[in-house]
Amino acid sequence: MRIALSLISAVAAIGFGAASAEVIHPHKISKGDAAGPIFSQPNVVKESHGANTTLDNIVMKSSDQKFESGMYKSGPSHFDATKRDYGVDEFMLFTSGSVTLTSLDGTVTRLEAGDAVILPAEWRGKWDTEGYTKYYVIYSRTGKGM
Repeated sequence: MRIALSLISAVAAIGFGAASAEVIHPHKISKGDAAGPIFSQPNVVKESHGANTTLDNIVMKSSDQKFESGMYKSGPSHFDATKRDYGVDEFMLFTSGSVTLTSLDGTVTRLEAGDAVILPAEWRGKWDTEGYTKYYVIYSRTGKGM
């Protein structure tokens, strides 16, 4: 987990132009923050998708909108990306819960707390969960997200 936090912090400076007169600092997510307080901050995006509520704390977004990192929490959900690509390159480190990814060829990847995964933008398949919390780092070629 320290590696993921270091990765998120180190990569956080990408996209911030050196020409800026503003002093740029690393974005840190402490273990204490990740345990829950990070989702009570005013910048958290809360969305309802039927019976599922998600919380997204975008810790950093690059100036070109192509790179984003933060923490995300979801309740039970099913996501079908079999008819279109996933859309973004994403690194995820799960801190709680579990997710089952089923690729188009039927390959099943089960992820639990402590596991990390990288999904390429071109991935297609199904995403099933009873709920999870994750650190994430996303790169979007278009800057539009998923």
